[in-house]
Amino acid sequence: MVFFDSDYMVGAHPKVLASLIDTNSLHTVGYGRDEFTKEAAEKILNACGIDNGQVHFLVGGTQTNAVIIDRLLDHNDGVLAASTAHINVHEAGAIESNGHKVITLPHVNGKLYAHDISEYIKQFYSDDTNEFMVRPGMVYISFPTELGTIYSKEELENIYAVCRRYDIPLFIDGARLAYGLAAENCDVTLKELAHNCDAFYIGGTKCGTLFGEAVVTKRPELFPRFRSLIKLHGATMAKGRLLGVQFLALFSDELYQKIGKHGVRMAMKLKKGFIDKGYSIFIDSPTNQQFFLLPNGIIERLKEVASFEIWGSKGEKITPVRFVTDWATTETEIDILLANL
Repeated sequence: MVFFDSDYMVGAHPKVLASLIDTNSLHTVGYGRDEFTKEAAEKILNACGIDNGQVHFLVGGTQTNAVIIDRLLDHNDGVLAASTAHINVHEAGAIESNGHKVITLPHVNGKLYAHDISEYIKQFYSDDTNEFMVRPGMVYISFPTELGTIYSKEELENIYAVCRRYDIPLFIDGARLAYGLAAENCDVTLKELAHNCDAFYIGGTKCGTLFGEAVVTKRPELFPRFRSLIKLHGATMAKGRLLGVQFLALFSDELYQKIGKHGVRMAMKLKKGFIDKGYSIFIDSPTNQQFFLLPNGIIERLKEVASFEIWGSKGEKITPVRFVTDWATTETEIDILLANL
């Protein structure tokens, strides 16, 4: 079997795992106060071009989204997001469980646009009864989106301009950030992304670590007593150095960039193979998630040799599917998949 369900199906990149093994017998202070974590934070801030920011390490994406949004919003505020957003679809109501409504907006292939955000906020404040409505207190986007698409530099700048105009934070979910930045047509660098939002996180779980996400902000004033809030959410890791060690490895010798490039290169090989065999693209993604329309008979036959996701409802004859590559995907695995089409 070859596996293309998602990008968290294998363990850690060998260099990350080696760093964990090499430091396994060391004694360090807990809760992320160790030297490995401090060095990792410094490397990340330097890579982001941030002088006076903060980095906080958490374990997983849903946990990270819940803690960040809970910090950035007042209790009776909501977060603007695309209807396809991870916080709206696949996080089991984690945001709402903290008392924050996910306010969904229309999207184009998973992307929000500045005009729609601005129009919603403008209409909210034009309503005389808005004191009884959920205030749009922040904006959430993903890079890449849940549909594998990416924002251009101009699109990102326009969204952030709207957020600044209305004095609300922009938060970017970067669970697959390595693969977004590595996309061939991406004109956004890590530094540009860091400076065109108020907070974002660098995904590790899907990009080479056993677990872990690194929250980055250039505005520490938005995160008062943040370590206390992390603890309140049950998200504080006693062996915090395990997060620091992994991200220190990711941000040494450009490993994070290399992981992203490899995952995207494998995805483009897979995409070309499907197109060459005459199959239709469902969503045109430049990143490590690839979406196609396949006849149901082909899907059943492929399931004998490969695992992948049905994307949405099964059609009468043709169904959308998703294949995901990552740092561990090999050309041999893709060759096996394509040979069975």
